[in-house]
Amino acid sequence: MSAGTAPAAGAVSPFRRFWSRFAEDKIAVVALIVVILLILLAIFAPLIAPQNPYDLSGLSLRDARRPPGYVGSGGYTHWLGTDAQGRDLFSAILYGLRVSLQIGIAAGTIALVIGTIIGIMAAYARGLAENVLMRIVDLQLSFPPILLALVLVALLGQGKAQLITALVTAQYAYFARTAYGAASAERSKDYVEAAAATPLSARRIVFRHLLPNAMPALIVVATVQIAYAIALEATLSFLGLGLPVTEPSLGMLISNGVKYMMSGRTWISVYPGIALIILIVAINLVGDHVRDILNPRLDR
Repeated sequence: MSAGTAPAAGAVSPFRRFWSRFAEDKIAVVALIVVILLILLAIFAPLIAPQNPYDLSGLSLRDARRPPGYVGSGGYTHWLGTDAQGRDLFSAILYGLRVSLQIGIAAGTIALVIGTIIGIMAAYARGLAENVLMRIVDLQLSFPPILLALVLVALLGQGKAQLITALVTAQYAYFARTAYGAASAERSKDYVEAAAATPLSARRIVFRHLLPNAMPALIVVATVQIAYAIALEATLSFLGLGLPVTEPSLGMLISNGVKYMMSGRTWISVYPGIALIILIVAINLVGDHVRDILNPRLDR
């Protein structure tokens, strides 16, 4: 082997380098394991859950509001108790986790795509297009997302598609502002200015120079916004403005048990609330550590 090829043989891939730094924070590793475990539980909920909590033929009102550890009429133990409809709470949490993750990931991904396109277009185009696009983004950022989502859900009605639309509209501006900030800084550099003066296509400049430099910041924002979308959906469902009763998420499960808190049946709301908190905190911990790795100025 020649001396010139020796460094290549010992080169470390970017993924392995990233993972080695990520693994330095044990809390972030535990949080990542928790996120993966919750995603797997949501995916395989129909196989894991002892009961389909939304199959009305399998429910019995005689089992309603039973405490944790109660053996129901179905012959299995309700380890987390039952809710007001007689649903096994553990099964309901698994299915609710599934719905919450679907909405959070879908809303975060769509908002990422739309916001990135707007931010990159504004940074590349400059001039009037830049001013118009970013003034719209800045105007939206001046409104609280929860207020905007409430108005949109009230106008669009209940349903998964309507809720995702409201969350995307409330969140895309964060991605647009982030993409614009990173891309505009790169756009002003001499080598990009020189490339724009050549016959190179705009698509080549965007995908080769602007977008790659914006992606690290967008990845960090995506992790935060997915967790925020889950929390926002839970808030709307808790208020009765999110999903219909036939597709309850963790927020609606919490709402269903609030009226029974004073009577001592706290498990109906507490256990879904714990699952929601664990999910959001774990995603945020992973996102915070990814931010520290991708932004050297925040490296601790």
